[in-house]
Amino acid sequence: MRVITGEARGRKLITLEGEDVRPTTSKVKEAVFSAIQFDIQGRIFLDLFAGSGQMGIEALSRGAKSAVFVDNSRKSIDIIRKNLNNAGLYSRAKIFHTDSSSYLDITDENFDIVFLDPPYGTGILQKVLPKIVEKVKKTAVIIVENPEKEEILQNYGEFMLDRQKHYGKIKISMYRHKEYIQS
Repeated sequence: MRVITGEARGRKLITLEGEDVRPTTSKVKEAVFSAIQFDIQGRIFLDLFAGSGQMGIEALSRGAKSAVFVDNSRKSIDIIRKNLNNAGLYSRAKIFHTDSSSYLDITDENFDIVFLDPPYGTGILQKVLPKIVEKVKKTAVIIVENPEKEEILQNYGEFMLDRQKHYGKIKISMYRHKEYIQS
């Protein structure tokens, strides 16, 4: 796994080993960043359920002002720190070792871009999406990676499904405020 482009282009990232780990594939990562390429510069990125931190690191490499990494696994937090150091991007990062719901309950931050790829089939996604729309700017984009067969709503608050793309057994869904949906 590597950083695709930007100031940390080509830097190798490490990931956790094991069957519980499901890093976002390179193909999906490229598609996500292609879709939001004009939304990244100078923005605040939230990598919720961060895992290795690859999505937030990619955003920082492409010019995000800062990135917040949240994961409840100590091993993931250690990997995120190593990857940020290796990519030379640690100074623009904040890392939180906590569960996603608790973090969303306490943060005062307003995010521009949120990427979330929670554990599949646990119901966490449906629990945190309503909380996320309270923590983003009106111009934000919320990006969800989840299993193809897992149902998510068309709207969360005033954020509506803008586009959805399938990649094998997963789907990527992008939500924007209803005033910013492109017809």
